[in-house]
Amino acid sequence: MLDRWTTRWIAPPLKHLARHAQAQGITADTVTVVGFGIGMTAVPALAYQQYTYALFAIIISRILDGLDGTLARLSGPTDRGGFLDITLDFIFYAAIVFGFALADPSTNATAAACLLMCFMGTGSSFLAFAAVAKTRGLERIDLPHKSLYYVGGLAEGTETIAFFIAICLWPSHFTVLAYGFSVICVITTLTRLYGGYRALSD
Repeated sequence: MLDRWTTRWIAPPLKHLARHAQAQGITADTVTVVGFGIGMTAVPALAYQQYTYALFAIIISRILDGLDGTLARLSGPTDRGGFLDITLDFIFYAAIVFGFALADPSTNATAAACLLMCFMGTGSSFLAFAAVAKTRGLERIDLPHKSLYYVGGLAEGTETIAFFIAICLWPSHFTVLAYGFSVICVITTLTRLYGGYRALSD
């Protein structure tokens, strides 16, 4: 829901960084993989309740996730790069929740499992619509920088990152925050199902 606004704020510095990266011969796919690798180090950190490091890794990972797309647009985006980026993003999102389950299984596991189930709803509705929209040649005019056309919702990239920051800052409240974000994900899934079904009914 907030992506269209946050994109405007972060686009200028990311473009500046992307130009420097391009000048050094760094590819978008390399940035994608490095960002994913850094993000995944948050999982063992969470398991050992090292929340400050996990927060740092998550933020750096997401900055690189924004940088790879900006870099790709400078050099020419590819379907291969878009596929890699989206796949690793979904693995990363699930891994962070899994990390909190490892941190305190007796307290966090059920809420983490609930959130992962809800992530399946947001992820599948996102990808299923995007796949069909691609075959129809549909484009999302308000977010032309995205590699896929998808139906928006309450839980998009900005909201998910904000949630990850919140649970790292207040890990003792993970259960409440996870159930709350699960509700947001359910609403997102339902609105995507409704909007996607209507959009593809023509």
